Amino acid sequence: MGVGLLVAGISFGAYVLGSSVVQLFHYQIYGVLAKTPSGRDFFGHPPITAVPFSLLNPFFEELIVRAYLMTEVSDLTGSSVLAITISVAVQFSYQLYYGWVGAISLSFLFLTFALYYARSRRILPVIVAHGLFDIYALVRLW
Repeated sequence: MGVGLLVAGISFGAYVLGSSVVQLFHYQIYGVLAKTPSGRDFFGHPPITAVPFSLLNPFFEELIVRAYLMTEVSDLTGSSVLAITISVAVQFSYQLYYGWVGAISLSFLFLTFALYYARSRRILPVIVAHGLFDIYALVRLW
């Protein structure tokens, strides 16, 4: 659990820094900060039945997109860089409902998860970190 908290803290820092860079880049191009949809725009006020989903989702998502996909790509190609890139790209692709700015910003979080997994080959701390973010997001929606 302690390593999961550490991974969550580092990945949150990467998210904040990356999101700031993306917003600054958007501002430089368009002269305004990007307005991205929030979780409330999609999920409204979730029922209590969203709690089991928020607890189970990190297991499925991280085991498939991180552990399985990265292991297979790395084993097939011998490239951990390609495995990290594909893993982050897949997660990025199904976050596009947050818009380009939101999805790119979240990719910094995914990149931290992927880098940790590529280096340690330990998925449980990544699942714990992802779970903390999902629970935090759910609490914010209530």
